[in-house]
Amino acid sequence: MEIQEPFDIEIEGLVYSVFHDGEDSYTIFKEGAEYVQIIKDTDTSWLKLSPETGLPLFGMDEEVNLIGKEIVKLRG
Repeated sequence: MEIQEPFDIEIEGLVYSVFHDGEDSYTIFKEGAEYVQIIKDTDTSWLKLSPETGLPLFGMDEEVNLIGKEIVKLRG
């Protein structure tokens, strides 16, 4: 597996730092503080992971989807 360097994205004036955890999973820092872990569900849908269990939390989260779209743009 190729290790990817962390990178920053900006959405609506907020800076998110993205750390690749492996496969399609990422840890996101928002404005310098750990914020959320996300995983790619489909080509257009991303899910938050539960901080307690690490399992996907199903439900629409527009911010998570925006972050995911930016990841895809930058990393493919």
